[in-house]
Amino acid sequence: MPDTLAALDYLAEKKPHPLVPIIVVSGDEPFLKRLVLQRLRAELLPDDEADFSLAQLDGDECEWRDVNDELSTVALFGGGQRIVIVRDADDFVSKHRGQLEDFVAKPKSTGMLILDVTSWPSNTRLYKAVNTTGQTIDCGTPKEPTIIKWATQWAKTEYQAKLDRPAAEQLLSIIGPQLGRIDQELAKLAARVGPDGSISADLVDDMVGGWRAKQTWDMLDAALAGNAREALTQLDKLILSGEDPIGLLAQMSGSMRRLAAAARLYEQGERTGRRTSLRQALETVGVKGFVLGKTEEQLKQVGRQRATQLYRWLIDTDLALKGTASQKHRARFMMEQLVCKLSTTADPRKAK
Repeated sequence: MPDTLAALDYLAEKKPHPLVPIIVVSGDEPFLKRLVLQRLRAELLPDDEADFSLAQLDGDECEWRDVNDELSTVALFGGGQRIVIVRDADDFVSKHRGQLEDFVAKPKSTGMLILDVTSWPSNTRLYKAVNTTGQTIDCGTPKEPTIIKWATQWAKTEYQAKLDRPAAEQLLSIIGPQLGRIDQELAKLAARVGPDGSISADLVDDMVGGWRAKQTWDMLDAALAGNAREALTQLDKLILSGEDPIGLLAQMSGSMRRLAAAARLYEQGERTGRRTSLRQALETVGVKGFVLGKTEEQLKQVGRQRATQLYRWLIDTDLALKGTASQKHRARFMMEQLVCKLSTTADPRKAK
């Protein structure tokens, strides 16, 4: 097996992945991570076995003893092997690196461990050990040519629509490298053209571009700059124009996740004595040069304490929008609450 397997290469494989004691799913692209974890679960625990043989733990809440207990428990089904997934496991890995190294050296026959992390430095002993007996699947944001190729294939296989290269390039230029949002827009475009229809660049420009796309970015920029008044004004216009809060959150998530990933990378550097600058951290998580300066200022405004909570805020908001806050007025409130958490006045540093 290669040291690190790109997520899209793994998803394109026809054969099931070889059984290994540990798999690390790394990177900051949530859509790819969701697809990879779904496929791993389907391969490892087919049919109804997941209810009995799968344990999912939150990395910021569990301890090694919790994970070890789950790995040591013989599953009722699935050939006796238990699958343990630790979500948002960056801090968990930093805290329990020694125990993880011991586990990789002497894995348990009763369980397989899957770690969901954002940062996975290749210069650590744990990284090298995992890639000796296990596997790393990289779910970082692919490069633009790869995204364009993927989008054309995804439109065909998932939505039975034809997306030519100019249309894919136009879609990417409007949305940016956010695979989840591209998927959502492809679903809308495919519904417009019908089965085996062709999606043109003009249709992409008409349905995806325009003032709504620009206003969404303006709203996000205002929110990350701490200007809640302006962001709420833009949010109000977008919702009144018919924008779905779930779609708005998807557009916001990519930028906010990159801020969270950079903040975690910066903190990990401090803890390990390998300090890095905010700019270097942002470059590492995929922020491009032409927006690097603006993004660095946004991260400084949000601050370390709030930036490391962004993952949880996004998850909580997404779950609420799809559940308890699915009604229009509740969905609006959840989006307003998220914007206000980013405001200058809500900055916990102001209270000191």
